[in-house]
Amino acid sequence: MESTFSSPAEAVLKREAGVPGLLTPPADLDRVYELERVVEFVRDVGCQRVALQFPDQLLGDAGAVAARLEETTGSKMFILGDTAYGSCCVDVLGAEQAGAQALVHFGPACLSPPARPLPVAFVFGQRSVALELCAKAFEAQNPDPTAPVVLLSEPACAHALEALATLLHPRYQDLLVSSPALPLPLGSPSSEPGPLECFGRYFPLAPGRHLEEYGAFYVGGSEASSDTDLDPDLSRLLLGWAPGQPFFSCCPDTGQTQDQGARAERLRARRWYLVERARDARVVGLLAGTLGVAQHHEALAHLRNITQAAGKRSYVLALGRPTPAKLANFPEMDVFVLLACPLGALAPQPSGSFFRPVLAPCELEAACNPAWPPPGLAPYLTHYADLLPGSPFHVPLPPPESELWDTPDVSLISGELRPPPSWKSSNDPGCSALTPRPLLELIESSPAASFLSSRSWQGLEPRLGQTPVTEAVSGRRGIAIAYEDEGSS
Repeated sequence: MESTFSSPAEAVLKREAGVPGLLTPPADLDRVYELERVVEFVRDVGCQRVALQFPDQLLGDAGAVAARLEETTGSKMFILGDTAYGSCCVDVLGAEQAGAQALVHFGPACLSPPARPLPVAFVFGQRSVALELCAKAFEAQNPDPTAPVVLLSEPACAHALEALATLLHPRYQDLLVSSPALPLPLGSPSSEPGPLECFGRYFPLAPGRHLEEYGAFYVGGSEASSDTDLDPDLSRLLLGWAPGQPFFSCCPDTGQTQDQGARAERLRARRWYLVERARDARVVGLLAGTLGVAQHHEALAHLRNITQAAGKRSYVLALGRPTPAKLANFPEMDVFVLLACPLGALAPQPSGSFFRPVLAPCELEAACNPAWPPPGLAPYLTHYADLLPGSPFHVPLPPPESELWDTPDVSLISGELRPPPSWKSSNDPGCSALTPRPLLELIESSPAASFLSSRSWQGLEPRLGQTPVTEAVSGRRGIAIAYEDEGSS
């Protein structure tokens, strides 16, 4: 049986570490995992204990990669396979438990800064890209050579964007090439202003230009996978991109393109539906989805403050990776908010599996902060760090006397008028002028009591003084499915 606060041990034992049919040939290990660059990183850092973090789909190659690195560098390698949360985040806690002095992260990564300083190298892999086919697909979808377009890609195809831009530059002059926003090495100065950092990428914009002016051409995905909503990195781009700009995706193997405009509208519509559910909620469960990403403590405190300001009750739950069985132990919650990295918050969820919606922190901010979003601010943020003070996207809560708290609000789901926050004073002098009789104050019960009163079974009835006293007798023996006095069916 699955525990309330942890995953069962049987699930870890039954999980397949890797698919044998997808193992990388030994001759291609150096190219796929960029072992030469990893060796140079280990020697530059000068560490003797290195942690190698692999996602589940790459664990089949972990042993061969670790053995080859140990033979080349002479350092001790530790394999981190089963991370407590998402595999896209750097598992700093696991590396510290192994006593590692540096960490090498393989596979897709969210590139979120770790909570604790540790030398980290990222290896995305190098997926083969058919440059000629992708260039023809780009020309077919962008007939205007003067239209501004940004070249995007999944992390494994980022190595081919410069070569693709070289094929397109003779005709397309206003072409921008993005690159992964790798974190700066420890101790490096960061005072000089760099290119725009957004969506885990760098955009070298010219002075006076804005990212909202550009369309997008995304290289990644697979032609066999028709539902690209399951890719959290692409979902992050579709949510945050300017709604009026075109967005096309291209399969790097075949050059098959797809217009992602309709898919982006569905993602935005679902986001606003979740915002409405959060506005109707009275009890919010805050799921701690990461412990290794920077500023997660500040983000958790911020979410608790805005839920309290909106008159909602919040509870913090540390359950590891959220599953339907874990969250079903908390039926009192109206919605859950997953505090995780941008990719973890947008990770695919099986349809109909969770009995309550699971939101991202930005959706809770839009539901609880009446000043959100201000004019000119992008409303489709995906990282909780953008909500904190010091970020250009931070929106402080309005003061208690602000009229924003008194604005009538009607639920678009139930059609009912939402009550004001519980902390709002009911003895408004403006109301007393209209009602000469003293108003009866309405005492608001706690959300837990309201939930208990709505349940058909509320526990054992005490019946004090109504039950006769008898001697204790032997009860039934066995288990509920077959007691001993029931016989065999």
